[in-house]
Amino acid sequence: MNTSELRQKDVAGLQSEVKALQKAHFGLRMQKATQQLNNTATLRSTRRDIARAKTILVEKQSAAKSAT
Repeated sequence: MNTSELRQKDVAGLQSEVKALQKAHFGLRMQKATQQLNNTATLRSTRRDIARAKTILVEKQSAAKSAT
């Protein structure tokens, strides 16, 4: 997920994106545990995507609080 794509979403869209990424990361962890995961680099990329989405979510939430 690209940061420009994430910045275009609203707060509710970002929250759903974080949940979807966390669900995908959980699935990848289970695949790794059962030795079915071929590309372990996907774990790193999804973890970073989650962090990126959460960072933008916090930025948008704090901007909304300071505006009110």
